[in-house]
Amino acid sequence: IDFDLILENIKDLNSLVGEGSSQIEHTPRGARLRRPEPLPLTLYRNGIIVGHGAFRPYQHPATQQCLQDIMDGYFPSELQPHYPDGV
Repeated sequence: IDFDLILENIKDLNSLVGEGSSQIEHTPRGARLRRPEPLPLTLYRNGIIVGHGAFRPYQHPATQQCLQDIMDGYFPSELQPHYPDGV
């Protein structure tokens, strides 16, 4: 696993979705600026944790697909139903 490539691509993906920028959220009394909630990705020697989910070993096929998507420069396909605009 190329951790340097993963970290580099995560930075690029974060830029694409406007890391650090705010979005307009409409409220009953008007509107306010809201920062999107980040989705943490924790890399360990023997696996990962995505968000507040369970530990996933690198040998698991879903973990391999997630990391391959990132190494290919894409948002993980498993996140698309929940985050269609990226996260």
